[in-house]
Amino acid sequence: MVMQTSWNENRAILRGTVAASPAASHENHGITYDTFPLSVCRLSGCPDVINVVAAQSLLEEFPLEAGMEVEIQGEVRSFNNKSGQGSRLVITLFARQITPASGPHCNELTLRGVLCKPPILRRTPLGREICDLMLAVNRRYGRADYLPCIAWGAVAQYCGSLQVGDSITLEGRLQSRTYTKLIDGQSQERVAYEISIMRLKDQEALEQLDP
Repeated sequence: MVMQTSWNENRAILRGTVAASPAASHENHGITYDTFPLSVCRLSGCPDVINVVAAQSLLEEFPLEAGMEVEIQGEVRSFNNKSGQGSRLVITLFARQITPASGPHCNELTLRGVLCKPPILRRTPLGREICDLMLAVNRRYGRADYLPCIAWGAVAQYCGSLQVGDSITLEGRLQSRTYTKLIDGQSQERVAYEISIMRLKDQEALEQLDP
């Protein structure tokens, strides 16, 4: 079993294009928040469209419009959608800092948390191994974000050996994925968000100890 830790980490840096102007989202503890989509291109050219949540006070300091290139530093957040419409688990990027940007798009995450469900190791029709995980990352004020993650290949094999309660540290990207769901006989297009794991620091540490 991987050694457990009592501290968590949640850091994200995304650089991309504002896809639409901010719109009102919600109010919490007297603070009003807006949301907007950020389009971040992968190396393949295919974009991930990420929903960003930012305090209105932050956006007053740096007003945004569609088409602007920005860099956002923040955290990946989740909440349960109780409306009955759309995904039950909603994943967003909570912005703590927004600055102008130029150059290549960027999508980098560092997460450290605890597995809260058994990993699911499976294979694609072409035989490539995939592992689905659910990572619980504590916030500073007692709440936790539950973040779906996916690993491929050798990393997936390692993840498949983990157990609930194991603590892992990963580097990856926040990606969007479009899929079709059949509801009452009607096909509906949905968007899912997940963390694509690029590297597991825990796996690297164990491999270095292996003689």
